Amino acid sequence: MKTYTISEVAKELNLTAYTLRYYDKEGLMPFVERTASGIRSFKESDISALKVIECLKSTGMPIKEIKNFIDWCSDGDITLQKRYDMFMERKAIVEAQMEELKKTMELIEHKCSYYKTALAAGTEDIHKEDKIEIIT
Repeated sequence: MKTYTISEVAKELNLTAYTLRYYDKEGLMPFVERTASGIRSFKESDISALKVIECLKSTGMPIKEIKNFIDWCSDGDITLQKRYDMFMERKAIVEAQMEELKKTMELIEHKCSYYKTALAAGTEDIHKEDKIEIIT
């Protein structure tokens, strides 16, 4: 079975070795084995688990809650409902984030159109109702 060093995993996941060491210190990687000399040795399954951790982190989930999830995984089938509920909650949070981003994108697209038209006209005066006055 192929194993990977911490630097190889860091590169694969676009993280730093420091971040992976921090995750280990916080208990997010109890599944990672160590060599006789104490060096972390990562398997493909470890990298897959780290991808889930990064996914959860990208939703804004705190490390402490990710640790709970990792613990639940270690506890086995008895925690299936907890894990399912957690992902349903994360799904709702991400959907809300996406809705906010959609609104943000709509505003940005509007302003791109605004400035494109103003540039073509050589002035913002054609958009008086949309112009933001800057007070200095």
